[in-house]
Amino acid sequence: MKVPLSISYKNIEKNDPIDDLIKEKAQKLEKVCDYMTSCRVAVERPHSTVRNGNPYRVRIDITVPPGQEVVVSKEPGNNYKDDALPTVIRDAFDAARKQLKKLVDLQRDEVKVHPEQEVRAIITSLNKDAGFGYITTINGREIYFHRNSVVNKEFEKLVEGQGVRFAEAMGDKGPQASTIQVLD
Repeated sequence: MKVPLSISYKNIEKNDPIDDLIKEKAQKLEKVCDYMTSCRVAVERPHSTVRNGNPYRVRIDITVPPGQEVVVSKEPGNNYKDDALPTVIRDAFDAARKQLKKLVDLQRDEVKVHPEQEVRAIITSLNKDAGFGYITTINGREIYFHRNSVVNKEFEKLVEGQGVRFAEAMGDKGPQASTIQVLD
């Protein structure tokens, strides 16, 4: 980190075991994202008595270039009453790690792509009056489809150039799309 780890306490006495736990967890975050700019951790006990849940609030604020921020807050009452402060800190850092990993994957274009969401073809020709059209697949094949093949009866909303996903079947005159689903 460019800026040293910042730990603040409010209404809780600072102690070395808690400091060590926070430092250890922050170092593990650096393994997920080695280019973090800063990490600030606030630990507090906002009320002296809490009826439901734990009495601690832990907030973690991580800055990642370019101008991204990951913020996690574990609030009083969100966990079991018997949760000790180290447990709340671990939970907060686990949530921060997940968010940080998601951000890093997004920045590195390593986001998991689901095949069912990928564009498989483009609508290249439509004859709305006759109720049919043609799509061109990503490998250049032209495939016929009928208005009844369009999911959710959205044939009238189709426009040329839209990306679609489709299921192919063999028709009387060759391949045709048995199902067409428009993708955003």
